Amino acid sequence: MTIDIEHLRTWIDQTTVIEDVVTPAPLRALTATLDRDDPPTAPADALPPCWHWLYFLPIHRQSEIGPDGHPKRGGFLPPVPLPRRMWAGSQLQFLAPLRVGQAISRTSRIADVRMKEGRTGPLVFVNVDHEIRADGELAIVERHDIVYRDNPKPGDPVPAPQPAPNDAAWTRDIVPDDVLLFRYSALTFNGHRIHYDRKYVTEVESYPGLIVHGPLIATLLLDLLRHNLPGAAVKAFSFRAVKPLFDIAPFTVCGRQEGAETVKLWARTPDGHLAMEATANL
Repeated sequence: MTIDIEHLRTWIDQTTVIEDVVTPAPLRALTATLDRDDPPTAPADALPPCWHWLYFLPIHRQSEIGPDGHPKRGGFLPPVPLPRRMWAGSQLQFLAPLRVGQAISRTSRIADVRMKEGRTGPLVFVNVDHEIRADGELAIVERHDIVYRDNPKPGDPVPAPQPAPNDAAWTRDIVPDDVLLFRYSALTFNGHRIHYDRKYVTEVESYPGLIVHGPLIATLLLDLLRHNLPGAAVKAFSFRAVKPLFDIAPFTVCGRQEGAETVKLWARTPDGHLAMEATANL
């Protein structure tokens, strides 16, 4: 496959602005999805970190949807011709809380597009920078890392799994059934078929099962922190996806506090491998 990276790089600095309002209904729904009973729905309640992902949803007409359930390529994001797309990680700074009832806006910019050769073929990395304002005040700065790759071929090398840390102070077992994945897809209006269409994900993209959303795993990690450090204010958060998780087996979210201001968080596969690693700064 030929990839015209210079053409794709013409998308750098493309910008879009979306406006929204922090309404309570999605907050109640995510609270229920996380099996909690404390939705932040009263006027001026502060949102937990990363719950802004419930807003600024990708609303596209049905005729604009591509074969993978995502919007057709070539709009705001560059038209990378590789079939697999993954939210590989994010780095966030929380400068001010978002509160129920606030008018919010998100300015998004393509920061970089680059390509490198991986073990199984080309990889294209797209970095998107977001600035989120609440009532005009800058509240969240986020970098969103997206990676595109080809479907696997017979004989492709399989990367060696990385063992997960074994010194967790907190753990929670998660059963990622298709109802959980459906609810999170619905909450975030995510049409990507790898999260709900078993025939597509196994026969077209050759995965063993439905894939657990990266931002859902990150949200579960932060929710583990909230359970164990209630009232702690997260000032920064970063996560990196290491290995996909599927609905065919439970996984575990883990964490431990390191000093007064740092919390290490990670997700562990059923066989003890690292699926996601994250750091929260308090």
